[in-house]
Amino acid sequence: MRYMQSPSHNGQTMNPKTTAMELHATPRGKPKSKTVLPAEGKSATRAVIVRPVVNAVSILRYLAQTGTPERAADIARHLSINSSTCFNILRTLVAEDVVDFNPLSKTYSAGLGLARLVEQLVTRGQRIELASPLMHDLAAEFGVTVTLWRRLGTDRIVLIRSESSPTNLHINMPTGQRLPILMGASGRLFTGRLGLDDEQIREAFEQIRWARPISFDSYLAEVNLARRRGWASDDGYFANGVLAIAAPVCDPSGNIAFTVSTVMIRGDRDEAQVETLGEAVRDLGHRLESILF
Repeated sequence: MRYMQSPSHNGQTMNPKTTAMELHATPRGKPKSKTVLPAEGKSATRAVIVRPVVNAVSILRYLAQTGTPERAADIARHLSINSSTCFNILRTLVAEDVVDFNPLSKTYSAGLGLARLVEQLVTRGQRIELASPLMHDLAAEFGVTVTLWRRLGTDRIVLIRSESSPTNLHINMPTGQRLPILMGASGRLFTGRLGLDDEQIREAFEQIRWARPISFDSYLAEVNLARRRGWASDDGYFANGVLAIAAPVCDPSGNIAFTVSTVMIRGDRDEAQVETLGEAVRDLGHRLESILF
């Protein structure tokens, strides 16, 4: 892990260990400068390539690009896929309704299910775009950076949108970074909803590298507090010198699908101001539910 020191604020020096951030400062009369902080350690292992998945994607791409029905043998020859393997993949894709099969001509074409899948993805992207103005308004009102995180499976969250405050000093968080699902203010929200017992939570908790020490009992207490008040905070454990406040964005089934979070310089606000901001973030989470679902 490589450490880079960022500008100090109110006598504090930021040195986050677990997330990619940029602290932007524009002193009066000087051009904007920024300090880039290191991202969470990327895995040193190479990604595992699953060949059948690669072949399936290649087939879907080929059928979408050609736009005409194709025989299995022709698809296999064009993509250099074993003919029996290609046939089995095509049969699976037909069963999943993303490829159509014509029994008379024995040809395959991109199915309606694939178009519907793409349509759903485009719709989600458009909805996220609609969420941005609300996030920007909160960022401007409180002088914070507002971020939107999406849950990835059972163990990760990914940053998909960030809106920075227009003030002279703000934290910029680039999209795409991933974090353990139990980490940060968002992690305290998920922990209270995952249905894990204390030992399972402890096992996952002990694998997280915190920016500064926090006991498991203190973490659980903050999880329970977040459950009661509808928003969670992380006071410098996620990243040194950074206070994060997060609220859930639930799907129609009541499960946390996203979290909306704010990050700011630690120590900038008193307890009453933090409480006010927490309630505002919680309200924003409720408003985003009607937009994202």
